[in-house]
Amino acid sequence: MNCFRLHFSLTVIGAFLIAGCEARPGPIVAKVAAPPAAANSAAAPVQDQLIAAQGPAAKITDPVKPLTDSELAEGWISLFDGQTIFGWKAQSKANWSVADGAIRVSEGEKGLLCTTVPFDSYVLKADFRAAQGTNSGIFLRTAPVVGMDDIKTKCYELNIAPPDNPFPTGSFVQRQKAKEVPERADEWQSFEVTVDGPKATVKLNGEEVLTYDDPAPVGRGLIGLQLNTGAVEFKNIKLRPLGLAPLFTGKDLTGWKDHPQSKSKFTVNDKGELHVTSTGRGCIESEQQFGDFVLQMECISHAPSLNSGLFFRCIPGEFTSGYESQIHNGFKDGDRTQPIDCGTGGIFRRVNARLVNANDQEWFHKTIVAAGPHFSVWVNGYQVTDWTDERKADKNPRNGLRLEKGTLQIQGHDPTTDLSFRNLRARELAGESK
Repeated sequence: MNCFRLHFSLTVIGAFLIAGCEARPGPIVAKVAAPPAAANSAAAPVQDQLIAAQGPAAKITDPVKPLTDSELAEGWISLFDGQTIFGWKAQSKANWSVADGAIRVSEGEKGLLCTTVPFDSYVLKADFRAAQGTNSGIFLRTAPVVGMDDIKTKCYELNIAPPDNPFPTGSFVQRQKAKEVPERADEWQSFEVTVDGPKATVKLNGEEVLTYDDPAPVGRGLIGLQLNTGAVEFKNIKLRPLGLAPLFTGKDLTGWKDHPQSKSKFTVNDKGELHVTSTGRGCIESEQQFGDFVLQMECISHAPSLNSGLFFRCIPGEFTSGYESQIHNGFKDGDRTQPIDCGTGGIFRRVNARLVNANDQEWFHKTIVAAGPHFSVWVNGYQVTDWTDERKADKNPRNGLRLEKGTLQIQGHDPTTDLSFRNLRARELAGESK
């Protein structure tokens, strides 16, 4: 019997308590709630998660770097931080846990551990290790809970199963059988799956084993890790959104307009970078409107502790009446889990970033996914925000939940403002949230 089947160790960490599940001897690991409460806060429990393996006096002093610089430049984000299940939610009672940089499960109710945010077209990479005879999988564009009838029409199950299974590893269950390859039980293997509109391609350990064209494609959905039968682990889970369109020409401000109340100056330099300075509060506003979307950009603050933000779902024509994805790289007492003024990637006045993962005077990457009332943000590939707006509906996001499309606005905050932006790109998400 291999070692990972012997060490599915469980412990309780912060908000991830599972009542009634027994802990086995072994190292301290993070534990997944089944199902957990909504991730609406990034306060003390998150600090506990981040320092659990380092001791109660530990502080996060350096940025977390789950991806390489080249991966960040290509638009990749990490869906699993290697220590916690922030950004995931269990849909059944099972012994999901995190240890040795991997998500593990071996027993409990059959079901999924899902991302809290949906995706539509993307490239997904993930490493997995399955015990002999395990039947598991990675669900794509899925609802949180699926039945056997749903698999054929409402999601894609990328199977993990022995060669004698009707749909061996690399297959889409009930849709198409993959090219048969030798079984590699108890070994780490890798998936790379591209889901782009109706077309999908699956590579297993670098070899293409499946191409699939869906005549009735599923639009969007969560990504789910499955417990079916047997022990399985997952790690190095990362995603690159496809099809994002530039928001700037890199030459001028075509597609954007000044706001009449703005006291900011926006210019585009010969490198295609948007620069903003200000004598007071200001912004520019996009002509295009977005509702449910994925957006990526790069930003740099040219001096310490500068304040700016990207507003979205704004009331068109109104001054910063939208949700604000904050830009502020300050933190308290040398501890990045204590952001100053919400922290870069937090939703201002709603939820702080759980970690300040960017430095002033250095370019950083930000990804925002807005889907219905749920918002997720990554900074330098690391997820810092996972929040659901549970307020009553209101036209103005300052006062309540806004689901309607709105404009984007880039903020000039005050006379100290001196920031640059580049590679802004975005698109609407396909289909409806599940």
